[in-house]
Amino acid sequence: MTVHELFPYLCVKDTAAAIAFYGEVFGATEKFRLTEPGGRIGHAELDFGGTTVMLCDEFPEYGIRSATTLGATPVTLHLHVDDADALVARALKAGATLEMPLEDHFYGERSGTFRCPFGHRWNVGHAIEAVAPEEMQKRYTEELK
Repeated sequence: MTVHELFPYLCVKDTAAAIAFYGEVFGATEKFRLTEPGGRIGHAELDFGGTTVMLCDEFPEYGIRSATTLGATPVTLHLHVDDADALVARALKAGATLEMPLEDHFYGERSGTFRCPFGHRWNVGHAIEAVAPEEMQKRYTEELK
Protein backbone atom coordinates (compact mmCIF):
# COMPACT_ATOMS: atom_id res chain seq x y z
CA MET A 1 0.00 0.00 0.00
CA THR A 2 1.19 3.49 -0.86
CA VAL A 3 0.01 6.58 0.97
CA HIS A 4 -0.41 9.34 -1.58
CA GLU A 5 -1.58 12.20 0.65
CA LEU A 6 -2.48 12.98 4.25
CA PHE A 7 -5.09 15.65 5.01
CA PRO A 8 -5.86 17.22 8.36
CA TYR A 9 -9.64 16.98 8.83
CA LEU A 10 -10.95 19.37 11.46
CA CYS A 11 -14.38 19.28 13.00
CA VAL A 12 -15.41 22.78 14.05
CA LYS A 13 -18.43 24.50 15.49
CA ASP A 14 -19.47 26.81 12.62
CA THR A 15 -17.52 25.73 9.56
CA ALA A 16 -18.53 28.84 7.60
CA ALA A 17 -16.94 31.07 10.27
CA ALA A 18 -13.85 28.85 10.36
CA ILE A 19 -13.47 29.14 6.59
CA ALA A 20 -13.57 32.94 6.92
CA PHE A 21 -11.08 32.93 9.84
CA TYR A 22 -8.61 30.60 8.09
CA GLY A 23 -8.87 32.71 4.95
CA GLU A 24 -8.17 35.92 6.85
CA VAL A 25 -5.34 34.53 8.98
CA PHE A 26 -3.61 31.98 6.73
CA GLY A 27 -4.70 33.18 3.30
CA ALA A 28 -6.45 29.83 2.79
CA THR A 29 -8.87 29.68 -0.10
CA GLU A 30 -12.01 27.62 -0.25
CA LYS A 31 -11.95 24.85 -2.84
CA PHE A 32 -15.55 23.76 -2.23
CA ARG A 33 -18.13 22.86 0.41
CA LEU A 34 -21.06 20.45 0.70
CA THR A 35 -24.00 21.87 2.64
CA GLU A 36 -27.06 20.04 3.93
CA PRO A 37 -30.49 21.59 3.23
CA GLY A 38 -30.62 22.73 6.89
CA GLY A 39 -27.32 24.61 6.51
CA ARG A 40 -24.92 22.23 8.29
CA ILE A 41 -21.68 21.87 6.36
CA GLY A 42 -20.87 18.21 5.90
CA HIS A 43 -17.56 18.75 4.17
CA ALA A 44 -15.39 21.65 3.02
CA GLU A 45 -11.90 21.82 1.61
CA LEU A 46 -9.46 24.69 1.94
CA ASP A 47 -6.22 25.24 0.08
CA PHE A 48 -3.42 26.34 2.41
CA GLY A 49 -0.88 27.23 -0.28
CA GLY A 50 -0.93 23.81 -1.89
CA THR A 51 -1.92 21.80 1.19
CA THR A 52 -5.53 20.74 1.66
CA VAL A 53 -7.24 21.04 5.04
CA MET A 54 -10.71 19.53 5.33
CA LEU A 55 -13.43 20.86 7.65
CA CYS A 56 -16.88 19.85 8.77
CA ASP A 57 -19.50 20.92 11.27
CA GLU A 58 -20.27 18.72 14.26
CA PHE A 59 -22.15 15.47 13.71
CA PRO A 60 -22.83 14.29 17.27
CA GLU A 61 -25.04 11.51 15.92
CA TYR A 62 -21.83 9.98 14.52
CA GLY A 63 -19.57 10.91 17.44
CA ILE A 64 -17.97 13.77 15.47
CA ARG A 65 -17.46 16.69 17.85
CA SER A 66 -15.41 19.83 17.71
CA ALA A 67 -12.46 20.75 19.89
CA THR A 68 -14.66 23.54 21.30
CA THR A 69 -17.32 21.06 22.42
CA LEU A 70 -14.71 18.69 23.85
CA GLY A 71 -12.88 21.53 25.58
CA ALA A 72 -9.49 20.24 24.40
CA THR A 73 -7.51 18.94 21.46
CA PRO A 74 -4.68 16.39 21.51
CA VAL A 75 -3.43 17.59 18.12
CA THR A 76 -1.24 20.54 17.20
CA LEU A 77 -1.11 21.71 13.59
CA HIS A 78 2.32 23.06 12.69
CA LEU A 79 2.74 25.57 9.88
CA HIS A 80 6.11 26.59 8.52
CA VAL A 81 5.74 30.11 7.09
CA ASP A 82 7.87 33.05 5.93
CA ASP A 83 7.08 35.29 8.90
CA ALA A 84 5.67 33.65 12.02
CA ASP A 85 5.47 36.95 13.90
CA ALA A 86 3.21 38.51 11.28
CA LEU A 87 0.95 35.45 11.04
CA VAL A 88 0.52 35.12 14.81
CA ALA A 89 -0.25 38.85 15.07
CA ARG A 90 -2.89 38.44 12.36
CA ALA A 91 -4.39 35.43 14.15
CA LEU A 92 -4.61 37.27 17.48
CA LYS A 93 -6.22 40.27 15.79
CA ALA A 94 -8.80 37.91 14.24
CA GLY A 95 -9.73 36.37 17.60
CA ALA A 96 -7.19 33.64 18.33
CA THR A 97 -5.78 33.16 21.84
CA LEU A 98 -2.01 33.11 22.41
CA GLU A 99 -0.81 29.96 24.15
CA MET A 100 2.96 30.28 23.71
CA PRO A 101 4.62 33.57 22.71
CA LEU A 102 6.96 33.55 19.75
CA GLU A 103 10.58 32.88 20.60
CA ASP A 104 13.74 31.51 19.03
CA HIS A 105 14.19 27.81 19.77
CA PHE A 106 17.20 25.51 20.01
CA TYR A 107 16.06 23.51 16.98
CA GLY A 108 16.53 26.46 14.63
CA GLU A 109 13.03 27.83 14.45
CA ARG A 110 11.25 30.90 15.72
CA SER A 111 7.76 29.81 16.65
CA GLY A 112 4.76 30.37 18.85
CA THR A 113 1.42 28.74 19.46
CA PHE A 114 -2.15 30.01 19.41
CA ARG A 115 -5.58 28.46 19.69
CA CYS A 116 -8.03 29.49 16.99
CA PRO A 117 -11.61 30.44 17.95
CA PHE A 118 -12.64 26.91 16.92
CA GLY A 119 -10.50 25.21 19.58
CA HIS A 120 -7.62 23.96 17.45
CA ARG A 121 -3.99 24.53 18.43
CA TRP A 122 -1.71 26.01 15.75
CA ASN A 123 2.07 26.18 16.11
CA VAL A 124 3.52 28.63 13.60
CA GLY A 125 7.19 29.04 12.89
CA HIS A 126 9.88 30.05 10.46
CA ALA A 127 13.47 28.86 10.11
CA ILE A 128 16.20 30.93 11.71
CA GLU A 129 19.03 28.38 11.51
CA ALA A 130 19.73 24.99 9.93
CA VAL A 131 20.43 22.55 12.75
CA ALA A 132 21.50 18.94 12.24
CA PRO A 133 19.58 16.32 14.29
CA GLU A 134 22.70 15.49 16.34
CA GLU A 135 23.16 19.15 17.29
CA MET A 136 19.44 19.43 18.03
CA GLN A 137 19.70 16.49 20.46
CA LYS A 138 22.76 18.06 22.11
CA ARG A 139 20.92 21.38 22.58
CA TYR A 140 17.78 19.61 23.77
CA THR A 141 19.74 17.68 26.38
CA GLU A 142 21.43 20.89 27.55
CA GLU A 143 18.09 22.68 27.79
CA LEU A 144 16.69 19.95 30.03
CA LYS A 145 19.54 20.20 32.56
